[in-house]
Amino acid sequence: MHGLFISFEGIDGAGKSTHIEGLADAFKTQGRAVTLTREPGGTPLAEKLRVMVLGDPMDALTEALLIFAARRDHLLRVIAPALLRGDVVLCDRFTDATFAYQGGGRGFDLKVLAALEQWVQSDEGLLGDPAGNSPMKPEVETVIEPHLTLWFDLPPEEAALRLAGARVPDKFEAQPVEFFSRVAAAYAERQRGHPERFARIDASPSREVVWQAVRQVFVAKGWLS
Repeated sequence: MHGLFISFEGIDGAGKSTHIEGLADAFKTQGRAVTLTREPGGTPLAEKLRVMVLGDPMDALTEALLIFAARRDHLLRVIAPALLRGDVVLCDRFTDATFAYQGGGRGFDLKVLAALEQWVQSDEGLLGDPAGNSPMKPEVETVIEPHLTLWFDLPPEEAALRLAGARVPDKFEAQPVEFFSRVAAAYAERQRGHPERFARIDASPSREVVWQAVRQVFVAKGWLS
């Protein structure tokens, strides 16, 4: 079986993490091996960098560099090996989050983020064979990116109500609604740039309704029965 790389995106409070376990169970029921992971994080080194990114004050460039450093280690040690084994990789956030939070929220230069994306996520030495072919996009030199990204779209005001009092916020969760409005707009822009990869999920309804929408995406692709 070919590996599948699926990312889950959305502003804090959109509820994306709620459905990762359910999707993992659905794939396991059909006999697929599943790797659950997250960003920033996923490896011992990347988890250390996560603590810094979420807790320490720093400028946007430093933040982006730490996130991409964590991502490189994550790709090398977890994501690429799992895909080569044929696993379904379910990742709570990936590069779209960097464009949304650092690019949209922080207002950091998107061209710099795009350059980092190319450097860090090149499939050379990760997934390609000696001829340069990649199981992500055969016969095309490319970066490693998800086969599918589920974008849980929720109005920032509603997300803020969900987060209120839920836990001690990290430095991103503590940002004002205006920050999340910029993040949400950046996600929408990212979807417009990659329509073949994105599946927008309306995250406003009940958990059960949202789950049915999530499952239907995979049924329609033939990945779940």
